[in-house]
Amino acid sequence: MRRFLSFRDFDWTLLGFVMILSIISIFEIYSATLHTKFVGFYKQQILWLLGGLVAMFVLSLIDYHRLIDFVHWIYGFCLISLVAVLIVGTKVLGARRWIKLPGGIHFQPSEWVKLVLIVVVTRYFAGLVGRQLTWPDIFKAMALVGVPMLLVLKQPDLGTALVYSPILLAGLFLGGIDWKKGLILVLAGLLLAGVAFSSGKILKPYQKQRLTSFMNPDADPKGSGYQINQSKIAVGDGGVFGRGATKGTQTQGDFLPIPYTDFIFAAFAEEHGFIGAVIVLLIYFLILMRLIQNAQTAADLPGAFLVMGVVAVLIFQIAVNVGMVIGLMPVTGIPLPLMSYGGSSVLFTFLALGMVMNVRMNRFVN
Repeated sequence: MRRFLSFRDFDWTLLGFVMILSIISIFEIYSATLHTKFVGFYKQQILWLLGGLVAMFVLSLIDYHRLIDFVHWIYGFCLISLVAVLIVGTKVLGARRWIKLPGGIHFQPSEWVKLVLIVVVTRYFAGLVGRQLTWPDIFKAMALVGVPMLLVLKQPDLGTALVYSPILLAGLFLGGIDWKKGLILVLAGLLLAGVAFSSGKILKPYQKQRLTSFMNPDADPKGSGYQINQSKIAVGDGGVFGRGATKGTQTQGDFLPIPYTDFIFAAFAEEHGFIGAVIVLLIYFLILMRLIQNAQTAADLPGAFLVMGVVAVLIFQIAVNVGMVIGLMPVTGIPLPLMSYGGSSVLFTFLALGMVMNVRMNRFVN
């Protein structure tokens, strides 16, 4: 007799860590926006979190094998939506990233593409298991990820486009690429990155400034280096124990840019110090380890590939965002998962966790 999916097999420990970070996020968004025109954003974040929880539970009941079987249709729809953004998208601060829907809702397709690409790459590499990856195999995988990446770069949205790369890298690694091909790809990637940077057709001037200003922010302290300098000041100002909630001078004095989204970790570090920052990073570590454990115990390779795709994206976003805040990475606008304000980011994370939960729950189906 076949046993059906049950929430008894849900990873409640993982969800517990996720909810701790989500609650920290709500309080930090409240504090960071208390004396700004964005006061009250924490209420919207609560709504997004509740919506994310519902979406996670719903997706956890959908067999991930069915998602893999039908993902080519979803992938096609995503490409169409990315093209639609370039044609009819809403332009904000010089970038077209959203499609305005009835009711005033702004839909950002590039965020959902991350989720779809995880499934697409899983389907592709799971079908190649058992044989050595050839160059045509590798080029096809690069095309699957590269096409939406180029469309997102055209918006322009460098941060989101960069997040697609770890999905491809995870697929190549789990797919069994040999070290010689891997080395060639790394060297070719560095060469292409240099060409893209020197060319004015791919990266905008302000994007180039963002990518270089972190190395010497004092060269333009009131321009391209302002954000990184203020972020580092805020982190250092927190000391060991922090200044206390709603008492951070950089955050409350409106010196720290967008402290409720890209620089929320800097705001948190200023108010809760080194100890608070370490606790948050420890929770992230526990979440990632729990995810990896679910990948190791998955019922099949596609399940393991799916979970590790989620892990790759989260590691990349955490590393880049935290590195940006302390001046080790360029400012790219990549949100901190489960901490930064934003509906698209929150929903992506919880939907990704929903897929992970389904992989775990399918272990107990027989």
